[in-house]
Amino acid sequence: NLRLQEIAMENKLPIIYLVDSAGVYLPMQDEIFPDKEHFGRIFRNNAKISSMGIPQIAAIMGSCVAGGAYLPIMSDEALIVDGTGSIFLAGPYLVKAAIGEDVDKETLGGATTHCEISGVTDYKLPDDRSCLDTIRDLIDKMGPFETTGFNRSKPQAPGGQKDELLRLFPHERTKPYATKKLLACLVDEGKFTEYKAGYGKTIICAYARIDGWSVGIVINNREIVRTKRGETQFGGVIYSDSADKAARFIMNCNQKKIPLVFFHDVTGFMVGSRSEHGGIIKDGAKMVNAVSNSTVPKFTVVIGNSYGAGNYAMCGKAYDPRLIVAWPTAKIAVMGGAQAAQTLLQIQVASKKAKGEQVSAQEEKELLDRITERYESQTTPYYAAARLWVDAIIDPRETRKWISQGIHAANHAPIEKFNPGVLQT
Repeated sequence: NLRLQEIAMENKLPIIYLVDSAGVYLPMQDEIFPDKEHFGRIFRNNAKISSMGIPQIAAIMGSCVAGGAYLPIMSDEALIVDGTGSIFLAGPYLVKAAIGEDVDKETLGGATTHCEISGVTDYKLPDDRSCLDTIRDLIDKMGPFETTGFNRSKPQAPGGQKDELLRLFPHERTKPYATKKLLACLVDEGKFTEYKAGYGKTIICAYARIDGWSVGIVINNREIVRTKRGETQFGGVIYSDSADKAARFIMNCNQKKIPLVFFHDVTGFMVGSRSEHGGIIKDGAKMVNAVSNSTVPKFTVVIGNSYGAGNYAMCGKAYDPRLIVAWPTAKIAVMGGAQAAQTLLQIQVASKKAKGEQVSAQEEKELLDRITERYESQTTPYYAAARLWVDAIIDPRETRKWISQGIHAANHAPIEKFNPGVLQT
C-alpha cells in the first residue's frame, strides 16, 4: 500500500482502494505499527495525497476494523457494499468487552448505518459488481489533468525480434555479450544516438525512443574494451571516464526534460591504486550526485548484476526510480556471491582460530558451501521482489511495455528545477 501511494504521489495519479482490512496483525505488530514507514504512514499519506489534489476513491467490500477503518474514510469518496461491507473502530466483541453493549455488525457499522444514519459513507451498492461499475462511472466523469508533455512520436517496432533478447543475454553471468545489439532490441527501429561513443566505454549513454517516447539510456557495457591510452577495461565495471560521461549525460537529460532509463549489469567501481590516483572516488561521487538530484523521471531495469556502489550510481532502489523492475537473470547484492562468501569464510575461520579451534580443509569447504548457498539465495530477484526492492520481475520481452507504461504514468507530474549542487571536478 505504501509503495502504491508513493507511485501515486510521484506521478500525480488517482488511487482506487478496494478495502477489506481487519487492521494490524497482532503477532507481528512490532513490524507493522510503530515506525515511520509502518501502518500509520498509510493514513498520513491519505491526507497528503488529498492536499496534493490527487483523487482517492475507496470501496468498502469487507470488514474494515480499527486502523483499517481510516483509509476509506480519509479518501475523497467512499462506497460500501450492502451485506458484506462494514466499518467501525471496534467490532461487536470489543464493544461488548469495553462497554457491555450488545450490537450486531450491521447495526454497528454496516452499509445502511453509514449511508443513512452516520453519513460516513457516500454510496450504498447491492453487490461487488455494481460497486466497481460505480467507481468506473465516477472516474469517467473526472475533469482533465495537466500533462508534462514528454516528447513522443509514433511508436515503431524494435530493431530485432523479441526472442533475440533471450539469445543475446548469456546464461553464464561472467561471459561478455554484445550490449549494443541487446540495446537495439529494446529501442524503436534499433536506432540510438550514442553520447561520447569513444569515451568511457564501459557505460553506454544514448538517446533513443522506446514505444515512441524519447528517452536517455544509461546501460552498463559488458564487453571488454581497449582505450586509446592502451588500457584494458573490464565490462560491467564503472571507471573514472565512464562515471564522468554518465554524470554529464544525466545532467543533459535533465536540461532537455528527457526521462532516463537505466539498465543494470554492473559489478561495481574499479579498484586499485591506478583508479584511486585517477580520482575514481570523485568521479563516482559526481555520477551519484547527478542521479540523486535528477528531477526527470527515472526508470530502472536490472537485467544482470547489480552490486554495491554500482547499484547506487545506476539508480538503484534508494535513488527513487519511478519504477524498478528486474529480469529473472538479475542479481542484487553488496558484492558477488563468490567474493562475499570468501570474505565471510575468512572472518568465521579467523574467529574459530582465535578461540583455539582447529579448522580442517574439509571443514572450510563445508563452511564455504553453506555460506555461498545462503548468500546466493539472498541475491535472486525473487528475494528482492518479496521485499519490494523491485516492483516486479518481468519477462525481458515485455521490457519496452513496462518502460512505456511507466513514462505514460510519469507524464502526469510536473518536473521540478534541476539543481545538482556542488560537484567534484
